[in-house]
Amino acid sequence: MMYDDGVLRKLQLEQLDVLKKIDELCRANGIEYFLDSGTALGAVRHRGFIPWDDDIDIGMKRDDYERFIEAAKRELGESYEVGIPGETAGYAPMFAKIWKRGTKFYTQETIEASFDQGIFVDVFPYDPVFADERERGRQFSRCTFWQRVSYLYHAKSVHVPHKGALGAVERAACVVAHYACRILFDPKRMAKSFERSARSASGIADGDLFAAMAYPPDPPFAASTLWPTVPCEFEGGSYPVPHDVETYLKTWYGPSYMEMPPLELRTNHAPMVLDFGEGPVDPHGKNGGWR
Repeated sequence: MMYDDGVLRKLQLEQLDVLKKIDELCRANGIEYFLDSGTALGAVRHRGFIPWDDDIDIGMKRDDYERFIEAAKRELGESYEVGIPGETAGYAPMFAKIWKRGTKFYTQETIEASFDQGIFVDVFPYDPVFADERERGRQFSRCTFWQRVSYLYHAKSVHVPHKGALGAVERAACVVAHYACRILFDPKRMAKSFERSARSASGIADGDLFAAMAYPPDPPFAASTLWPTVPCEFEGGSYPVPHDVETYLKTWYGPSYMEMPPLELRTNHAPMVLDFGEGPVDPHGKNGGWR
């Protein structure tokens, strides 16, 4: 489903408010971050949000990420919540989120996990990865495993790749896996196992290749592609993007990243419940909603 244009724009502006608060916090604490993935693409291609996008992603080195988490818990105040893997109840991602308290952005997965998610910005830690392809493949596989286990632990209705009869089988298997994960694992153990896998190349690799390990790209990014960051216009402000943003975006999206994708590929998160703090927006469009 797609949003009503007015609702989507209101959501984007709420997320932009969160980004501004994060930017203020990072500047005050000397923390280097950059607009990540689709947010960086939006900055370069549209000088703002991708027109149909409904989230903001940022990235930072693991050391900066850990400093950021501590500063966010200490300085963001009562208006914001920090979602932390292994610490926040019902929280499945292996990266942090900052969201506005008093708002709601509920998906099927967050509803099943009883996770009270507000309008948010995703914060991805970047870790060194092995230069050797086999070692890197094992590192990526372990991280992907623990991220998937965490999603299965927290919700039965995870996204499956197929529709029809095969999709029904996949969904049934996910339900079985969900209950198995609830027996075998706990959130703290999963988060620690993920982080141990994500950081397994630290001090061993040459420090030249990096990736956000919750959704690692292959090939990963050279350090010189990401840092030092450079300013770029985004929604009328100036925010940091990767140093060689052209190479970065080509790695993520291919050489034609400046071209608009076909309509069927213009997707977003389309939550089941959206509330700006003024009462839920009707998802069927009576008060804006989706179309």
